[in-house]
Amino acid sequence: MINYLIVFLISMVPLIELRGAIPYAVANNMPLLQSYIIAILGNMLPMPIIFFFARRVLEWGKDKPVIGGFFTFCLEKGHKGGEKLKEKAGNGLYVALFLFVGIPLPGTGAWTGTLAASILDMDFKKSVKATMAGVVLAGVIMGLGTKIIMIIASLF
Repeated sequence: MINYLIVFLISMVPLIELRGAIPYAVANNMPLLQSYIIAILGNMLPMPIIFFFARRVLEWGKDKPVIGGFFTFCLEKGHKGGEKLKEKAGNGLYVALFLFVGIPLPGTGAWTGTLAASILDMDFKKSVKATMAGVVLAGVIMGLGTKIIMIIASLF
């Protein structure tokens, strides 16, 4: 039971997320389907908070001493990158969000995708669907990848 809690908590950590929780579950010989579902729930739980409050926090902090420069940088970089992405993606913006979240590379998880959706003023429901689909894809990739690596490692 404690291992499931660990999977849940790992999947909530920014940058690690489900990409760390699934390998943990596989390495600890936990049932993959149950671990996968728990990791998805943990990974998606912070999403509404990030979507609705991250931008507000950045806006609030942009004129504060010490943090203001960084917060302003985040907002400007997000707006600038977002406008470029909107131009290129057009109607495929939500597909781009899905792929961004779904391809398990460092810094491309649900936290970052949700923050980007918030900064870009994307529709919440559509963003949730795209991010959830991306998290599911990332979980499948990480589960299969970890299993394959474990099989190869057992051969040596």
